[in-house]
Amino acid sequence: MTTTVEKIHDDAEVLALVATALSWDVHGTDLPAVEDALSMAKEFTSYGRIILDDLRTQCLNLVADSDIAAIAHATLGEASRRLYLRPLAGSTSPRSAAQRAQNLARLVQSLLRAVGQVSEARALITRQQSAHTTPKGTQ
Repeated sequence: MTTTVEKIHDDAEVLALVATALSWDVHGTDLPAVEDALSMAKEFTSYGRIILDDLRTQCLNLVADSDIAAIAHATLGEASRRLYLRPLAGSTSPRSAAQRAQNLARLVQSLLRAVGQVSEARALITRQQSAHTTPKGTQ
């Protein structure tokens, strides 16, 4: 199962934006313009919310006490808190704007990783269930 974020942008495009944000040296002087960083933070927030909803839906079919479910639910909790923070004001510093974009980029990475893990776990469950099911007419 693929994430619904692919309907807007494919994972490669999202990951390229993540890589761009994470390449900034927030302690240096060569920071992006505040507007650019805040725009990227806004995009990460939108992507993150889509991925969050997808992950939440995929978690419905997991065994509640599995390690993957625990990791996914921790990621869901963190994302639920951070993706609904009030956006930074336009009068913020370039460093603060870049840090916000980077933090959201890391969150998007975590969400995508969790979606991948949950998808793998669900595929394994499906394979195990189909292996234990006998086709009709055979014994």
